[in-house]
Amino acid sequence: MKRYRNGEIWDFESQAPPGSVGAGVVLGVDGGTTSTVCVCLPASGPLPEPLPILSRAVGGCSNHNSVGENAAKETLEEVMAEALSKACYSRSAVRAVCLSVSGVNHPTDQQRILEWLRDIFPTHVTFYVENDAVAAMASGTMGKLHGCVLIAGTGTIAYGFTEDGKEARAAGAGPVLGDWGSGYGIAAQALTAVMKAHDGRGPQTKLTKNILELLNLSSPDELIGWTYADPSWARIAALVPTVVSTAEGGDEVANKILYDSVQELADSVIAVVRRLRLCGEVADGKETFPLVMVGGVLEANKRWDIGKEVVKCISKVFPGALPIRPEVEPAVGAALVAWNRYQYTSECNGVREADSPRISVVQ
Repeated sequence: MKRYRNGEIWDFESQAPPGSVGAGVVLGVDGGTTSTVCVCLPASGPLPEPLPILSRAVGGCSNHNSVGENAAKETLEEVMAEALSKACYSRSAVRAVCLSVSGVNHPTDQQRILEWLRDIFPTHVTFYVENDAVAAMASGTMGKLHGCVLIAGTGTIAYGFTEDGKEARAAGAGPVLGDWGSGYGIAAQALTAVMKAHDGRGPQTKLTKNILELLNLSSPDELIGWTYADPSWARIAALVPTVVSTAEGGDEVANKILYDSVQELADSVIAVVRRLRLCGEVADGKETFPLVMVGGVLEANKRWDIGKEVVKCISKVFPGALPIRPEVEPAVGAALVAWNRYQYTSECNGVREADSPRISVVQ
């Protein structure tokens, strides 16, 4: 166990009260493009209801594709240290960590993070490193990885899990490679529509007036400077509520952007369900499976309910889809995965399981 680049963030451990290790704790981390959350739970079970969340810490982006590997690791380390500090535990009390981070798409991504975690934590700690879809799924199924999860926030991905361990995904490759159902994708299309209307390549739209007013700009030409001054995904995606409100006002361009995005999101889920046969072996698609819906784009807080429209599209193909709106946040889902993993290793009489399964995606 060693200090990483910012060793001072672990200085609190010298003040940890005696005997604070006890039965230990588990950490669940949900790392996304917009924010990173770490939750600390007791490692001993069974867990009561409501869940005994010992602490919670929040940081910035931890997607290495967005901010770079060093900045991503710094954010992850800071939130884990803060969560332990708030709970009055040191790293020696940690039994398992589930790091569920966007941008983890390949076994090489897993391996780099695992090696880094092993440098930070004691040798007895079990690690589970996966894409952020794991935390999102577990938040809806209380730690069980089975079904399909659709994440639609700043970015988007559909990920599925069978009970025997098969996985499949669709989308999640970032906006350049076609994640147009994401918050970034919706907002980017809106900005494009404004520019097209401005120079005569597209129909006029109320998006022009509404977006310019929101950003305190006087002309669409100024959008060029605003966009490239800081083209971060989260900053662009923050325009989604304006696109939704414009669509609610009857604007045809804004409505088309949202309907196209709904179809993109639904198509991602449909592709995953088909590849994993979550709907059953027969073609009627009536076998039930959990469909966990996570992310700000899917939140049912507007008259133009993107999540509801996505479910409608999916249900036409797979009537057995059972939509779930998680009652706990993804970081808690990640902590439950860590808790389940620790309980499993304990039941195996201390035989340590491999830290992370290989990402094995069904093609």
